Parts: sequence; structure tokens; C-alpha cells
Amino acid sequence: MSNGVIAITEQSEGLFRRVTYEALSEGKRIAESLGCGLTAVVLGSGIENISNEPEKYGADRIIVVDNQALSEYMTDAYTNVVADIVNKENPSVLILGASSQGKDLSARLSARLNAPLAMDCIAVRIENGNIIATRPMYGGKILADSALEGKPQIVAVRPNAMSIVESSGAGEIEKLDIDVGKTDLIFVEKELDTGKVELTEADVVISGGRGMGGADFSAIEELAELLGGAVGASRSAVDEGWRAASDQVGQTGKVVSPNLYVACGISGAIQHLAGMSTSKVIVAVNKDAEAPIFSKADYGIVGDLFEYIPLITEEIKKIKAAS
Repeated sequence: MSNGVIAITEQSEGLFRRVTYEALSEGKRIAESLGCGLTAVVLGSGIENISNEPEKYGADRIIVVDNQALSEYMTDAYTNVVADIVNKENPSVLILGASSQGKDLSARLSARLNAPLAMDCIAVRIENGNIIATRPMYGGKILADSALEGKPQIVAVRPNAMSIVESSGAGEIEKLDIDVGKTDLIFVEKELDTGKVELTEADVVISGGRGMGGADFSAIEELAELLGGAVGASRSAVDEGWRAASDQVGQTGKVVSPNLYVACGISGAIQHLAGMSTSKVIVAVNKDAEAPIFSKADYGIVGDLFEYIPLITEEIKKIKAAS
């Protein structure tokens, strides 16, 4: 394996998503292990102002494709362009984030290129020139090491699971004019929920479950806002109609790995744990001392969340006021 590593970046509204920096950092580490260079691919429209950013995270080359047809992520257009680049560059490893977009794109690329894919990886290492990827399986019950054989080896890393490390690269920019080819999908409309921290991007997530007792999440919303975090929910809360499906954390919802995860009134079913078990610090607040969530929590409070969450909020307000 010596043909280099390619990292596919992901940007929205002219800003790179956090998982891009994770993919670049991990891509640089893999490239150094293989003794080769790291190439970043930046796709979009009107992206000249961000094109050089991958240099800060070790990119030796930056391939930029600025095309109006790529202004919004469309599966077929992006797959056509990236597959064309991969066929020309012939890399050993292709790395990107396992976001909603990244999961879609990596699966398409795996099929198009007939290449092995490890999805939702939380660790990557090199053995005998091949990628060994660690990823959760069976709803997060186990961590499995998957050996990839073939070329390119595609790795999609779980958001917030990899360290972001700045590392200088040559950053040579190469602008390509690539035909997006035949596309069947048509972009119709995009609605943005402004003023809200994206769940998978948040450093702090405060989630509520059945123990919330209803749709009034104001107690944890206030705490989340105070900490600059996002509000999540268990499947039970979503099924009850208390929160939107976009807020669901778990195996059938979104996977989060924030620095701090606070589970309020959540019992800790295996399906929920699969979506947050890699959080750096887990705090659980639950009346039931036997709730499974406590087995995963770093800190636990056995009690009424409506009593303790406001107390925590007030203490944080005092600390912020004093600082």
C-alpha cells in the first residue's frame, strides 16, 4: 500500500463539518504509518475561501472541484465525481466521516468501486499494510475488529470518535474541472433549523427519555443552552411525540459522541446505548437505581430529574457569573 490516502471533506453552507477535521487528522496518521501523502478532496460551489483549510490538518495536496452542480449534496453527482478522482489517483485508503452524508456516499462508492468498506469506525490501525478498523456491532454490545482487503480500503469514521490534531501539510491546491456525469436526482428544497446546535456536532448533549413525563423539555433545554449544547431524546420520547425524530439518539436514531452526555429519565436500553456509549463523560439522572444507564455512566444521580437538573443549572449559572 503506497499510493496515498484520500480524505473526502464535508462542508455545509461554506463551513466544514467537525467530522471533516477528524477524518483529515486520522487520514494524516494513516498516511504517516504507510509512508505516503495525504490528499484532501473539497467539493461544492463557491468554496474557494475554505479550500486551503485542510492544509492545517496535514493535507499535502488539496483537490478542489468547484461546480454549481455540487452546491448541494446529491448522491449520484458526488459519487460520480469522487469515483472519477479515485480512479485517477488510485489511492490505497479513502477516509471520510460517517455522517448521514458520509454513510450514503461511502456505501455508494464501495459499490461503484467494488471496494471494501468499514462503516462507523471508532479506531483504525495498520497491520501488514492493511487497515484494521474497530467498529461497534450488534447494537453496540461488542466492538469488532474488521480487516479490509482490496483497494481502495474505505473507512468511514464515527463523528466525535477521533482526535482532531493540527499538522502542517504542503497544501498544494489542484483545481479540477470534472463533468458530474449523468444524474437522476434533482435538488428541490432545503429547510434549515437555524439557531439550533446540530446534535451530531455538539460537544454537549442533554437527552430526555420517558422519565420526562411529557413534551415539556424546558428544564433540559435550559441546561443545554447554558452549556452551548444540543437536546436529544430516547426513542420512547420520540414515539410518544414529545420530540422530533431528528432529536432521537440511538441505534435507529443518531449516533453521538460528545465530550459530555447527560441522560435524564432514560433507562438505558441497549438500542439507546448504541447511540451514545462512546461519549467521553456520561452522567445519568434517574429515579430507578437499577436502571441500566448507571452501568455505563461515569457519574450518576438517583433522584427526580426535575429536582436535580434545575439545581445543576443554577450552580452553573453561578460559576459563569463569577468567572
